[in-house]
Amino acid sequence: MPLSEDLRYDQLQRLGPRGAWRPWVGLLLLVLLVMAAQLVMSVVVMVVLLATGTPSGDVSDKLTGDPVTPSFLALVNLGWAVAIPAVWLIARALHGQAPGWVASVVRGIRWRWLLACLGLSAVALVATVVVAAVLPDQGASGVELEGNLNPWTSTARDFLLITLLLTPLQAAGEEYVFRGYLAQAFGGITARFGPQVSAAVAVGLPALLFALAHGLGQDLPTFFDRFAFGVVAGVLVLLTGGLEAGIAMHVLNNFLAFGLALSFGDMTEALHPSGGTWWSIPVTLTQSLSYLALALWAARRTGLAARAKAPMGGAILDARRGRV
Repeated sequence: MPLSEDLRYDQLQRLGPRGAWRPWVGLLLLVLLVMAAQLVMSVVVMVVLLATGTPSGDVSDKLTGDPVTPSFLALVNLGWAVAIPAVWLIARALHGQAPGWVASVVRGIRWRWLLACLGLSAVALVATVVVAAVLPDQGASGVELEGNLNPWTSTARDFLLITLLLTPLQAAGEEYVFRGYLAQAFGGITARFGPQVSAAVAVGLPALLFALAHGLGQDLPTFFDRFAFGVVAGVLVLLTGGLEAGIAMHVLNNFLAFGLALSFGDMTEALHPSGGTWWSIPVTLTQSLSYLALALWAARRTGLAARAKAPMGGAILDARRGRV
């Protein structure tokens, strides 16, 4: 009888107490906690606006999202940032997991690997911009480098600061929810159907929910772009054993989108794109597939741990593992 088993990222909930009900309850709690946290952040941002001299009649207008204001962008980013401790809380309470087990198979963020992935993501984005430049108009969901530079204003300054300081937390929060807890929960729910089925569900269903979470009114090219992003990020989680590659791609993708909006476009259109064309699909595939290839190549070259070694029938929740 084997003394240990290799667990994929989506199988890590096996390390805690068993019970088919646990991931289902966890999914419900996650929705409720994220909604509650975003409500709390709304109150916090409103209080800050009032304290800094914003007239009470203007506060709600700044947070509607139409048009997008720096305050609204801050609210969105903070709302997803607080999803990270929500995931940690549910993982601990229901699955006996230390927070690090949601980050990776070595129980923590592998910071050198994350930094490497930021560099690889930058390379993929350069390829994306080059392809976008030679293709016909991709619409609102594409990469637009034409037009005059927007004027530098205090609003542009505020957007820039919020993007640099809070967007990484927003991107990480979405990854912890969709490629983190949801992948592990769906992997656990479908484990009895075999490892191939559970892997497919752990990647595909969170990617679908991720795309839907951006709004039911989005056009098909934009929806496909977000779904493809979710699939690639999900595949990378399973093949690299952690969230780092997805976080890196998510952060730089948002930096590019918001940076282009600040420079040439409009932040409202960046957050709520419409009128995308199917010419955006080659651009999406260029970014997704090039980054996937680069990240997998780098993971193999560095010997990155992609699975957790767990005692058969026992938990290793408190055993600290070395980081790559």
